[in-house]
Amino acid sequence: MSTLRCLHPATRAIVPIRCAYNASIPPAAQFHNSPAVGARIRTTRDNNRNRGVSAIRRKYPKDPLSVSKVPLPEPAKREEKQPVTVDSDHGLYGFFADSGKVLPTPEEDVQHGRAWSVEELRRKSWEDLHKLWWLCVKERNILYTQSLERKRLDPGFGEYEAKSKDREINRTQRAIKHVLTERYYAWQDAKEFAKLDPQVNLTGHGPAYNPMIFEESGAGRKSKKYKQHSSNKQVA
Repeated sequence: MSTLRCLHPATRAIVPIRCAYNASIPPAAQFHNSPAVGARIRTTRDNNRNRGVSAIRRKYPKDPLSVSKVPLPEPAKREEKQPVTVDSDHGLYGFFADSGKVLPTPEEDVQHGRAWSVEELRRKSWEDLHKLWWLCVKERNILYTQSLERKRLDPGFGEYEAKSKDREINRTQRAIKHVLTERYYAWQDAKEFAKLDPQVNLTGHGPAYNPMIFEESGAGRKSKKYKQHSSNKQVA
């Protein structure tokens, strides 16, 4: 069977051409809503998850990404910033030495005394032991701060001296605990003895101590009596 190409040009003009479109394209594909070829599709993300992971790759996005037109914020100038006032007596300054140095020299760390003994602390009052305890806590906080800074800078000195000083402070704290434990046991024993003493008032009302007085009776004998008090009506 002859095709249109085999026909004579004059005959080809009078034969109706039924194929007005390409036979390879289906009829439904000619009527679509896709944009024109020249229009650019808006891309909002890049499907490559490895894109931008490292600056060594030096790869750019495959498609131009859409960005916002909002201007980027600019850092404030130093001249426009308001000066910040800092409290000179702030509690965080307790983690640093009063000298203002980042790390003390080994000679400065060695210049510390010995630990307090238990015999010396037994003569101290409760207020003195309380102050000494928190002074030890402050010194250990300074040593721990310097230890972290020493690990960061790695100067190569001061670690042995700091451990020696921390060891003496720890001994002082153990001695304080020992003295307070002794006083607690002594207080418990005194409380048990006070329950057996009629002169001690543990009720919480009136004076805690009612000493006995001696009065002479008519026969010349001395009799024991408790001192009379308005809130304590116990009389022997």
